[in-house]
Amino acid sequence: MRHISILGSTGSIGTQTLDVVREHGDIKVSALSCGRNIKLLEKQAREFKPSLVSVWDKNDAEELRVKLADTDIKVSYGMEGLIESATIEDADMIVTAIVGMLGIRPTIAAIKAKKAIALANKETLVTAGHIIIPLAKEYGVPILPVDSEHSAIFQSLQGNKHNKISKILLTASGGPFRGKNISELKNIQVEDALKHPNWTMGRKITIDSSTLVNKGLEVIEAKWLFGVGTDKIEVIVHPQSVIHSAVEYEDGAVMAQLGTPDMRLPIQYALYYPDRRTLSGKRLDLFDIGQLTFERPDTNTFKGLSLAIMAAKKGGNMPTVFNAANEKAVALFLDKKIKYLEIIDIIGQSMNEISYIDDPKVEQILETEKMTYDFISKRW
Repeated sequence: MRHISILGSTGSIGTQTLDVVREHGDIKVSALSCGRNIKLLEKQAREFKPSLVSVWDKNDAEELRVKLADTDIKVSYGMEGLIESATIEDADMIVTAIVGMLGIRPTIAAIKAKKAIALANKETLVTAGHIIIPLAKEYGVPILPVDSEHSAIFQSLQGNKHNKISKILLTASGGPFRGKNISELKNIQVEDALKHPNWTMGRKITIDSSTLVNKGLEVIEAKWLFGVGTDKIEVIVHPQSVIHSAVEYEDGAVMAQLGTPDMRLPIQYALYYPDRRTLSGKRLDLFDIGQLTFERPDTNTFKGLSLAIMAAKKGGNMPTVFNAANEKAVALFLDKKIKYLEIIDIIGQSMNEISYIDDPKVEQILETEKMTYDFISKRW
């Protein structure tokens, strides 16, 4: 029986991971962690009976201890709690589903504890891929992608590890504003940007999808996961979200993974790899879909993708600046403190202003995040 710990169990990926666990009943949940949603965490804890739960805030931890006083579940908090959840002894896999750079330290700790990583926290590789990937190789730890696109690439590579990749075809839905120009985006409201045409996701990633920043982050993540340069990663807008991504080999053959837009599929593939299991839900009906279409991304309107590729090519701490600036800008937009187009303006200005570091250590990555946040806070 597989034993897992879920970092970010109350978010979109975390709750869908528990859906998969619930459906099959042969995975033991050893630990659960979340930010502030202690009401849902308590409910999850009572259902799945982990030995440890952790939250971010000390006061929330104290409240949760009272709520769970009739159980044997240990309650922890803060970064110490995240690391404890990531290294809990009886778990053999860690699902990293938390949002943001909080995932770096727990992921490093989990790798050193020789836990398999089911990676949904893309910021970890975006900002610290140069640390994470060599460390995983050193400790012999597999990193199994949970993002639908990276899972599709990973699945398309199965049975072909000795064959040379010509390029990776990374698909994008185009988001809710596909086809619009800059003038049409000037008055976009939060409610408009949260209406994704295909996927059900968290608020932050939904905004990132609308700006194509999320696709830019995925380019950087793919660079590290699959050991290719950005020149071998081609972003293709595919509005139907049926082809989740593909790999072209040196002989011209293209292997792709297709399916309905359901995040439970890549989650389940990571949890049970290399085995496949039955999964409930709607099946792909190509007759019903009728046709699949493809477009080049409009990088003149959606400049977040271009900025991400610039950050990836520059390397060092520049992907951290890109990621941190986007996180802060999206938070400001969701709070209705800036306009939609200012998200990209903030990212670009931050990349121009923050000092470059060639080979940052973890402390320098986190300091870069702070400097970026401070730069933005002083101007917006």
